[in-house]
Amino acid sequence: MTHTSPTSFSRRGLLRAGTGLGLAALGVGYGAGAASAAIPKSPRFDLTQPSYDLFRGQSLHDVTVQQGFAFDNVNRRLFVAQRRDGSSDTAGDLCITQLDFAGNYVGYMHLTGFGHGVAFGAQGVGSSTYLWTEVDANANGYGARLARFKFTSGTALSNTSSALTKYTPVATATEHTCSIDPVNNRLIVRYNVSDGKHIAVYDLADATNGDFSSPLADFKQPSLPTLSPTFQGYTAYGTYLYLLTGTSYDASGGVVNSEITCVDMNTGTIVQGPVLTKAGETLDFREPEGLAIYQTVAGEVRLFLGFASGAAGDRRSNLFYKNALV
Repeated sequence: MTHTSPTSFSRRGLLRAGTGLGLAALGVGYGAGAASAAIPKSPRFDLTQPSYDLFRGQSLHDVTVQQGFAFDNVNRRLFVAQRRDGSSDTAGDLCITQLDFAGNYVGYMHLTGFGHGVAFGAQGVGSSTYLWTEVDANANGYGARLARFKFTSGTALSNTSSALTKYTPVATATEHTCSIDPVNNRLIVRYNVSDGKHIAVYDLADATNGDFSSPLADFKQPSLPTLSPTFQGYTAYGTYLYLLTGTSYDASGGVVNSEITCVDMNTGTIVQGPVLTKAGETLDFREPEGLAIYQTVAGEVRLFLGFASGAAGDRRSNLFYKNALV
């Protein structure tokens, strides 16, 4: 896969450039809340266009379904999260598998007491990869805070390890998860407060330094009029957030209901979708599991969709991507 040097914007850089974009906009439509935003306009993916295979039917370190995945766009690495086999749904015990881009197994890491794994980020720093994950699983199995740590294959970390740097981006939030826009170097945080799920966007360098004081955007996640309300992942590229919903399907029953929705993060409103995706529709078992962004060496930006497949006790990883921008 290929890449050109990404263009990175920060809030401070945007203000210096004097683009005239307002720092706040009122979100309307589909129940969106107020959005405070300063994100430069970018292209978005046309969700109605075809999806293409990266790989199908690849084994992970554990046998459970994948939950989310992330690309280190600097070192060209792929990581997939899954709940550890034998752990309860609420324990927050995860297995992170590293694969190459053909889906071949490279290594793994065990995380104890972290969270659900619906989304996470991979940040390349020199030749190392630092993962951003949820941590300190609550009674529901979702992480109360965020953690950043170096991926080291064959090792295990507990949520109390001194190797973790922990963050609480929103002090009043009871849950945090995150994703990374690797093209624009932004941390996308989904957090839960009393009125539901919200999205905040931060400069990745600022977030790494523990500075969450100047979000580029902060808005309530809009209500999604989907075929299934089951939330399965999210990511962002430029101005736009992408949300994945749906449930599992197999030949013995179920409905193909996996959908993607695109949200403008400057307004908090839906601009496309929900759009039904039939990527991997011939899989014997098909459950939507995760979204992520990757930019190839040649500069093509791709929106990746993840699906679990295979029989219980032998679940497999499947990745597809969209690349049509408008």
